[in-house]
Amino acid sequence: MKPITILIADDEAEIAELIAMHVKKEGYQTVIALDGKEAVQAVQTHSIDLAILDIMMPGMNGYDVTRVIREKHNMPIIFLSAKASDLDKISGLIMGADDYMTKPFNPLELMARVKAQLRRYTQLNQPAAVDQKVLEAGRLAIYPDQRIVTMYGETIELTPKEFDILYLLASYPKKVFSAENIFEHVWGEAYYEGCNTVMVHIRTLRKKLGEEKAKNKVIKTVWGVGYSFNG
Repeated sequence: MKPITILIADDEAEIAELIAMHVKKEGYQTVIALDGKEAVQAVQTHSIDLAILDIMMPGMNGYDVTRVIREKHNMPIIFLSAKASDLDKISGLIMGADDYMTKPFNPLELMARVKAQLRRYTQLNQPAAVDQKVLEAGRLAIYPDQRIVTMYGETIELTPKEFDILYLLASYPKKVFSAENIFEHVWGEAYYEGCNTVMVHIRTLRKKLGEEKAKNKVIKTVWGVGYSFNG
């Protein structure tokens, strides 16, 4: 079995080494990058299974690195940053991160989140014993095995979480899912009050699907209840 390799990108070497120490204790391999450009090069030259990225790095910041990674890869990305406002967290999720932790951080909590992301990523990318059915609805086609979504034959680039949300809703047409239902299905964790993660992902998903201009919305909002697939 191929060893799991985790990219740690932070311009503070001491923090990078601290994270690497805890990562190695879990039996994972590490690649350390001290700026954004090194992080991009690491992804291009190594088989990376998960990336832990600082946001404020010289050369290229964490947002820029994520943008480049998402062009070709769907491995989990965790932002670890001193930027702690809700707007910063929302921006990180919109850019394509799967999780966001603020500094100072608890290394044990970080490792718990790393393992949770790796577990979901591994499960989602295991070959299915039987091909899953392609879901087609109007202008959309969803290919579960390949994790690809097309609109009028053109591929729509979605983050792993955006794909999971769309596939969940499309698998149960007309069924209304609350934000709590969606969070627990997609993130595999208990929903906590005040969490707006689902709302942020729905917003970016709609934008990528061109929902602003479409007369018949693919994702329907049921006010006060949740969301449903209207394909």
